[in-house]
This record gives sequence, C-alpha cells and structure tokens, in this order.
Amino acid sequence: MPAFALPDTFVVAPLSASEFDPSAAAVTHEVIAAGPESVYHRLAGDQESEAVFLLARHVLNGFLDGAREPTDQACGAQEADGIAERTAQVHRQISGVLQPLREAEPRVRAAVLAQRAPLALIGGCWLDSVSQPATQPSIVVNHLVRHQFVWRGEGNPRRGLQQLRWRALEDLGVFLPDVMAPDFLRRAEARPLTAWHGAYHLSLARLPTTFLPEVVGTHYAVAALGVDELLLGTRPMLVEADLRAALADYLALAPNSVRNRLYAAVTRTLAMELEHVRLLADVAEWHAGLSLDAQVARIVARHAPFAGKQHRNVRVGGRPLTERFADPDFDLAAFIGDLRVSPQLKPRDGGCRFLRAIKFGGPMFGIFDEQEAATFQRWAEAIAAGNPPGVELTPNTAGDDTARALAEAIGALPPEVRLRAAGRSDDREFLHRLVNIENFPNTLALARARAEEGLARAEILFEHGGAGVLTDASWFDYSPSALNERVDRIYWDKLVNPYRPLTEIPDRDEVIFGQKTFALGSMIDGAWAHRIGATGRYTRRSDGMLYSIYADEMGRGDVTKNHITLIYQVLASMGIEVPHIRDTAFLDQDELPDHLYGFSLFQLSLALFPDSLYDEILGYNLGIEMFGLGTMRMHETQKLRRYGFDAAYEEAHLTIDNLSAGHARQSAEIIIAYLHDVAKLSGADAVSSHWERIWRGYASFAYFIEHELVAGLTRHEPADVII
Repeated sequence: MPAFALPDTFVVAPLSASEFDPSAAAVTHEVIAAGPESVYHRLAGDQESEAVFLLARHVLNGFLDGAREPTDQACGAQEADGIAERTAQVHRQISGVLQPLREAEPRVRAAVLAQRAPLALIGGCWLDSVSQPATQPSIVVNHLVRHQFVWRGEGNPRRGLQQLRWRALEDLGVFLPDVMAPDFLRRAEARPLTAWHGAYHLSLARLPTTFLPEVVGTHYAVAALGVDELLLGTRPMLVEADLRAALADYLALAPNSVRNRLYAAVTRTLAMELEHVRLLADVAEWHAGLSLDAQVARIVARHAPFAGKQHRNVRVGGRPLTERFADPDFDLAAFIGDLRVSPQLKPRDGGCRFLRAIKFGGPMFGIFDEQEAATFQRWAEAIAAGNPPGVELTPNTAGDDTARALAEAIGALPPEVRLRAAGRSDDREFLHRLVNIENFPNTLALARARAEEGLARAEILFEHGGAGVLTDASWFDYSPSALNERVDRIYWDKLVNPYRPLTEIPDRDEVIFGQKTFALGSMIDGAWAHRIGATGRYTRRSDGMLYSIYADEMGRGDVTKNHITLIYQVLASMGIEVPHIRDTAFLDQDELPDHLYGFSLFQLSLALFPDSLYDEILGYNLGIEMFGLGTMRMHETQKLRRYGFDAAYEEAHLTIDNLSAGHARQSAEIIIAYLHDVAKLSGADAVSSHWERIWRGYASFAYFIEHELVAGLTRHEPADVII
C-alpha cells in the first residue's frame, strides 16, 4: 500500500468518470437550454447542488474539448518562461486594443466596463475551493492559497479584489447590482459570449481538483494579462514574478500529460481574453455609432413594457400610447419617428412638453435616471436645431457567432459522466466519496442527510451539555456579553484550571494509539470552513474572519506552517504510514481505528453546505477552535515529548487558538459580528432563530467530544468518538 510522504507533490485528481443521479441531468439540461445567462447565474448562485457540479462538467467539456495540444517544450522554469513570453505578447496586443476604449467618451466607456463586469467581479473565483481535504498540503495548492489570501484582502472583504474592482467601477460611473442578483447580467447588458466566459471561470471554481491544470493555467494567464487592471486603471495585487514561480513549480512536478493540459488551458485562456477584448471593442464601436435617435430608442425599449393606463390620454402618431406599446407588432423605429414630430417634442418657451413632464413636479418624474434624462435633453435640443432623424436600429451582435458554437458544444453530455444513483456505503467508502466529492456528486444528498442528522441529535445537549468535561453546550439566551461569558467559563473551568501535569506517562504504544484516534480528524483540519467566502459571498465581516481562520490553518500558503503538513510530520515521527485520504489506497489502510470515522464524516458533510448551513458552521467552528486549548492538548504535548515524537501539531494549536486574540476568541467575535449584521438587516427579532442554529452547530461538535455524557443520555455508546 503506497504511503503518503511529504512534500505533497499532488498536481491533479484523475480525470475519471463522475457519478451523478439521473435526475441531475434533467435539471442541468434545463439550465443549459435556457441560455448562457441562466448557466452563469446558476453557477454563481449555487455551490451546493449536484446539478451545478454536472453543469460545470458540461461547460468545461464544451470549452476544452479538442483544445489539448502536444508540446515538446523543455522542463521547469524554461517552460514557465516560455508561457510568460507568450502571455506578454498577448498582453501587448490587448493593450493596443484597450487603449482607445479607455479614452472613449464616458457613455461608451461605461458600456465597455459594464460588459466586462461579469468577468471582473468574479475574478479569482477559480481559487474558491482549490484548497480542500483532497488537495492539501500540496506544494502548488499552497502557492494558490497565498495568492488567494492576497486577493481576499488578507481576511478583510473590503480590501479584497472584487470589492476593489466594484469601487473602481462606481468611481467610473458604472453602478451594477450584486453578481448574484437576478438582474445583474441584464443591467450589465452582458452579451451571450460574456456570460459563457464567466461560466467557464465559475465552472473551474466548482471542480478545481479534477481540473487543477486548467485552474493553474487560467490563473496565471488571467492574472498576468491583467485585462481588468488595464481597463479600470487599478494596480495588480499579485506580481508576475510570483505568479510565474507558482507556474514553474507546478510544471516541474507535473508529468507530460498534465503539462499538456496546462499548456492547452493557457492557450485557451489567452485566446478567450483576446476574444473578449475584441468583443469589448465591438461593443464600444456599436455604442459609439448609435445616433441620438437610436439612443432614445434604447431608453424607450427599456421602459415601454412598464407603461400603464395612466398614459391612455397621450397620443403619438395618432394612436394612444398604451395601445402602441401593447401592440405585439410594435415598431420601435416608427414610434421614435412619430415621437420626434409629436406635440410632446415641439419646442416651446422653457422647453418642450416632454422635458417638462420628466422634471420634478411633472407627471413622468422619476421614470428616467439622470443619464437617460440627459439623453432626452440632448435629443430635444437636436430636434429644435433641425437635425435630421437617424433611427436606424442595428442590433448588437458582438460575439454571437462564437457564443452559438459554444452553446452547441456545452449542450453535449461530457464523456467523463456516469449517471447512477448513489447507494449506501460503509464509512470508509463514504469518506472517500466526500473527500473526492467532484467525482461523486451523487453523494451530496447523503452528505446533507448526515449533516442534518448530526445537528438534530446534538440538541440533546441543549439541556444536558453543562455536564461536559471539555465543552458546555447547554442552552442560554444570546447576547454578546453572554456568549463571551460562556466562552470564558468553558476556557477557565473546563480547559485550563483543571490542568495538572501528568505524573505518569502512558507507555509508548498507548501514546501512539492515542494519536491515531486523533489523526483522521487532524488530516482534514480546517475542512469545515474550506468553502466559506466563495465568489459573491465574501462581503460580511464574518466571512472574512472565518476565511482568515481557515487561511491560518493552511499556513496562509506557507506549506511548512500548514496544519495538514504538521500532522503528517507527527505521524511520521511515530512510524505511522498511511496513504493520503484522497487516494483509493486509503480505503485499505489499517493504522487508524474504524470506529472514529463518524467525526470526520460529519465535518466533511457539514462543509459541503456553506450557504445553507452557514450558521451551524459558525457554531461548530467555535467548538473546534476552543478544543485546541487547555488540558487535553497540554497532556498530549507532554506525552509526545516524553518519547521524542514530533509535538508541532499540538503546540501550534495551543498558540494559534489562544483565547486572548487567537482563533478561540476570534470564533466568538465572528458570531457576534454575524448576529450584529443579522439584527441590522433583519431586525433584532431575527437574531434568536439564527442563534439557535449557531448553538446547534456548537453542540454538534460537543456531541463527538463528550462521548461518556452522550452515552449516558442515549443509553448506548455513540457510533463514533474522537477521544
């Protein structure tokens, strides 16, 4: 059985068939049939369903099928340098195309920036879950974690890449709703090709383990090209040399087949960015070519569907306005021509009737925004000056041919997909499926059931949790001071004050066995939070704070400080060798006790639902971060040192989880910050229901720790314990 050894040289999960329930196929085809906007919105708004994993497979297959290219480039840094040179050449091309767009009149530039926004505002999404139990502590993944930490503002969402770009857009006069808002793409007037490009990036975010070569290649190409920085006039947050170093490390580790996939991804991404920049140029040209009449026609088309009966006495071209707008054969160009010569636009002292109507006090005030009102003003002035009509309405078709070809390719069922329902499995098989969830999305329903079951059974501790040895999950009414008081009491009364140094150290074999009981949980350290803060969801203080804890667990990209690295070092010091948990060989490992899988299965199941079980994850996080303190850790450290074993994992938790300012205190502050936002947005009455869910999450952790208490309450030994 191949044992895992540091350093972790993982470069990709096998591109094997992924299993989906047949029902997911029907949902996915419905989304694809609805068009690229539907695909984009589903991928952005859903990170929990089986269907979205299949949708991502479709999109990636459509973009990458046939794109792999053979190569005979040399190894290591020379390969990275060659890719960098290719990227620099495309950068020069792109810069030439973008320069006139940056200098365009404000109306045209705003249209260009809005068109790019569906890509700019999801920038870096491909790193959302690249760090996970299946990929840690990979050398390359930790490079990407370091980059992600920078892009996420080092735990401050306001300083993150997406928020910085959002503010830059608004500084340039482009105001759009949230990326996940139903009208985001419509407000951006996103072309179908723009939506497809965004769908590609979002699909990588859903399948980063299986498509890690494509993630690495896309990451380098997009970040090094810097299209959005060129357009917005902002400074890149990552330097090219650092991007190239990560690329070189990956290429040095990857076999030829994986290198070829990366080269193909770089080639595809460079072509896509150049393709999109050219689309932006076409969009700019189209907007610049719009006559005033055509600009007015666009405004009328936007508002006509909402014209009510209040306009029944207004006539244009001899017909009531409401009648014309309701006509299924409504001729927009003819209407603009008629409106041009109507009494409403006839010049009078103080302006025409229409302009008076849209000003404050007029019957149409508030219908049109400032830019639209200014366009009407210029149009009325042009009519008064005798400018001839120009109502030619040429549709914007930028990128449509390419988009249609992509739609056809994406609609086909990917070859790496197998439709079958998930059957029940033993704990080992279930763990394998959860760790490798990209290949087993049909397991998500079982994971949801496992998470809900664990949360429900933990509620027994609301009444009896005060008797816990290391936790106190008994219920109390929330207030910030009450939470801090409970945390402090657990810390002093249960974790610290009871501590006495061991006067007798168990024998060597017993110490090793004790570490084995912890090991499986330690191998997925941080997993409960690895999907927190994904694109479109990284806006609250609590998001940044919880992401920061996860980043700390992963060493903020320093693989030597990564907690997964540390636990494998501990095991190696005791001569314990097991395969990595992502490998099928782990199914046959015989070092770690079988009865301990339940704790890890619950944690991994909980982690897969970061949106719908967000509250519960916050409570669970509090429990597990406090568990890193006090008597248990100090005793384990004493035992390990006695026999010369590596104690780094225990020592790291005693320091980083400290209650003064470390993860334990931060975990309480996260809950307080989150519930403050709940009260602010939904009212104080909404806090209690969220608090109950949070405390249920804490109790679900305590349920696994307090096995003697739980056994007494339920009259049987729990199926799984961790101490």
